Amino acid sequence: MTLKHSLPLLALSLTLTGCGVYKKYQRPTVDTSVYRGDKIDTLSQDTTSFGQTPWRALFTDAPLQALIEKALQQNVDLLSANLSTQQAEAQLKAARLSFFPSLTLAPSISAGKTEGVPATYSYTLPVQASWQVDLFGSLLNASRSTQAQLLRAQAYQQLVRGRVIASVANSYYTLLMLDRQLQLTRSAAELAAHTLEVMQAQKDFGRAMESSVQSARANLHQVEASIPEIERQITTTENALALLLGESPRTYSRSTLEAQQLPSTFAVGVPAQLLSARPDVRVAEMALASCYYQTNGARAAFYPSLTITGSAGWTGALGQAVSNPMKFIASALGSLAQPIFARGKLVAGLRVAEAEEEKARLAFQQSLYNAGAEVSNALALYEASEAKIKAETLQIESLEKNVEIVETLFKTGKTSSYLEVITAQQALLQAQLSQIRDRFSKMQAVVNLYNALGGGAQ
Repeated sequence: MTLKHSLPLLALSLTLTGCGVYKKYQRPTVDTSVYRGDKIDTLSQDTTSFGQTPWRALFTDAPLQALIEKALQQNVDLLSANLSTQQAEAQLKAARLSFFPSLTLAPSISAGKTEGVPATYSYTLPVQASWQVDLFGSLLNASRSTQAQLLRAQAYQQLVRGRVIASVANSYYTLLMLDRQLQLTRSAAELAAHTLEVMQAQKDFGRAMESSVQSARANLHQVEASIPEIERQITTTENALALLLGESPRTYSRSTLEAQQLPSTFAVGVPAQLLSARPDVRVAEMALASCYYQTNGARAAFYPSLTITGSAGWTGALGQAVSNPMKFIASALGSLAQPIFARGKLVAGLRVAEAEEEKARLAFQQSLYNAGAEVSNALALYEASEAKIKAETLQIESLEKNVEIVETLFKTGKTSSYLEVITAQQALLQAQLSQIRDRFSKMQAVVNLYNALGGGAQ
């Protein structure tokens, strides 16, 4: 079809398409009531989210900061995400270059020889150009889709960064918890060993029964048996931390659980802030935007494509007289291609694109629900851990007094069985270990809330 005869069809197509295929992506209406109200009534909520706190301001422990810095430089997943972002940037540049004409230079020379006639040489220096005019937004939507994919890659990079920071912090605090449990258990083992010596001495003097000695010995072995398990957990956690840091397993220097200082009040921000603060929400939204432009591109495929081609160059012969000089040759052609027999394929392609867009929209909404659930879970864990720690503090105070009482009763001969002493000591140890775990859970809740609000992504 020539360009001259295509103009009426072109005008009609432009009228039919309107601006639909050129329309930019707009965020769909989604449910942003993702916070559970009863979990944030006791906490502050304003437009400044706790997730906006720089990670250095939150994690002030020097060894932890050093570990996070190393992880941000060496973590394999983060390095891979960085490469994906670079790849998306290159793809966007390639997509934008499709708007410009393509030029091709193909020089050639040929020789001819006839018997009795001197050899002749001819040459051509052609330059060919081709340009697809983006009348119906096919190239524009492809470029916008690629740009959305770049933004998605950047958001995913931020997502990995935030997760790495949170994972390193949680692993570090796990080590501090295990260190404290190991220290407490070893102290309990030393106390149990001393108690066994005392019981053995009292038996030798006839003041204790053999059953009391055996009970003390069994208590010692029970405490000692728990030490290797704690040491194993420390090794396992250090190995997991090494994986996060992208290095071989080793022992890491660290401070103590008691030295940690984390916030006790938080501003979770308004729910709509999750749309911009959570990297995983941005990943889902940019995937939706990319699908939206791909759907527009599928619609644009129904309309004609206009391609303008041209060539120019020089041609001539070598070794001949000046009467046959170099000549300049140029030509141009415009063609308009309208799909006719491929309509079924185009309709199927459009339906596939629309289905992918709807799936992306559902995934975007689900990402908001996931974000709200994670915030609610972190707040619930914090509040529960704080309440348990307060109750356990009172419990430990009572158990310490109980241990003193039963030991005094045994020493004064007011009770003949050491079982009460052992039972009281075991109850105290378990309460202390439980409080250590809950203190860790409280710290973990802070880290999880920080990550749930998009902390550490920037």
